[in-house]
Amino acid sequence: MLFAVACYDEYMPYDRLDADVNMMKETGINVARIAESTWSTWSRAKACMDSSHIDRVLSATDKAGIRVVIGTPTYAAPVWLVKKYPAILAPTPQGQYKFGRRQNRDITNADFRRHAETVIRKLMQHLLDHPAVIGYQVDNETKAYKTSGANVQARFVDYLKPNIPRLAGV
Repeated sequence: MLFAVACYDEYMPYDRLDADVNMMKETGINVARIAESTWSTWSRAKACMDSSHIDRVLSATDKAGIRVVIGTPTYAAPVWLVKKYPAILAPTPQGQYKFGRRQNRDITNADFRRHAETVIRKLMQHLLDHPAVIGYQVDNETKAYKTSGANVQARFVDYLKPNIPRLAGV
């Protein structure tokens, strides 16, 4: 049986990874989900792909015999991406989201999707043969978050077009 936790070491204001892994082990945890909030820590600039933070957590969990599910880090866009493409912040009825919160991006935005695919592919390539990794979570909480921008509306209309006769009872 798998007994799992989400491990967000990147949010800790001080180093407590060893203590957290020991607590996991003592309580019977045998799987940890990591990395889903790490795009900003892994990629501080477009050309900079520093995996040392993820590697550190993988090393500690692997040493303890805890397997890992890698969460793709796309639900929290890095500051460099938002600065370069401000339109990736989702428009809502209350206005465009501001930077700083998670799940603030428009997942239909072409620039976001292109960069998200890049970071996901690089992360997967880096971790491809790591012995602790037993799976991948494609994304976390991909709901719309009140997104009402043109991209979402256009996709909704495109979705409806082939279904209009069926919806109208024709």
